[in-house]
Amino acid sequence: MRAVVVDRFMKPGELTVSETAEPVPDADQVLVDVRAAGCNFFDTLIVQGKYQVKPSFPFTPGGEIAGVVREVGARVKGTAPGDRVMAHVGHGGFAERALASPEALHPIPEGMSFEQAAAFPIVYGTAYASVVQRGALRPGETALVTAAAGGVGLAAVQIARAVGARVIALASGDKLDVARAAGADIALDYREPGFVDRVRDATSGRGVDVVIENVGGDVFDGCTRCIAWGGRLVVVGFASGKIPEIAANRVMLKHISVVGVHFGPMYREELHTVREAFRALDSLFQQGRATPLISFSLPLERVAEALEALGGRKTVGKVVLTP
Repeated sequence: MRAVVVDRFMKPGELTVSETAEPVPDADQVLVDVRAAGCNFFDTLIVQGKYQVKPSFPFTPGGEIAGVVREVGARVKGTAPGDRVMAHVGHGGFAERALASPEALHPIPEGMSFEQAAAFPIVYGTAYASVVQRGALRPGETALVTAAAGGVGLAAVQIARAVGARVIALASGDKLDVARAAGADIALDYREPGFVDRVRDATSGRGVDVVIENVGGDVFDGCTRCIAWGGRLVVVGFASGKIPEIAANRVMLKHISVVGVHFGPMYREELHTVREAFRALDSLFQQGRATPLISFSLPLERVAEALEALGGRKTVGKVVLTP
């Protein structure tokens, strides 16, 4: 079987495809023929040993797949060979076949391609959890989305608009147009000085009700200064590489809530919440209100190119590999 195999920590540009043993499902697993695999920022970290999850060597990266069920374990119910599925697998997805737990499988909605499905489970699941379940965004409120042209950011913009909120997007350069096309009412370049004042001006000095924060560093600090009284700051990721801190007095004085989203463990800790999210997301996709943007799709052999582009912030939306 062809797969990306990591036998030591390495840079994304060093990744190659090789032959490896076929995975065999146990009684509680499903084997999927991978038609497409989504690339995520954490893939660039896990191969370097910089992610909080460190699989034993050798391992195959890739946490997001779409394909066709090939084989099911003896104790698996509700899934059968031939089913079209997408799944969050943690790692193992950059291969011709991958193992998944049945809890992590979701049927691919009618009309969704394998490439779109591979771009869906992690970013849309994370975005829905951030905007609706943790951020509790309501119609008529204003949301600020950082890294708004990335996978989670674009999904959050779409979902926030579907909720009925006003959306302010933070991005840079040409990515501002991408955020606007996804539904952002206002798109601001975070690299230009004074984005905090511009957010305040756009909200008549009140600030935003919900922040979906994907960047960390100075952007996070700015977001804490333009959030409204009683606002919700949702911590999703740290694309800048700088993990920020927040002074407790700022939390108290502005009466704000700071909450986190770690989507992967939600399958273990609160599966019912994940199922609720995907029922809603399926409906939003069918309505044309949650549609993945694929930056480009590459064959598995070009994995190094794909992850280097992702890590270098040269992409918008999602990058997909096709075994």
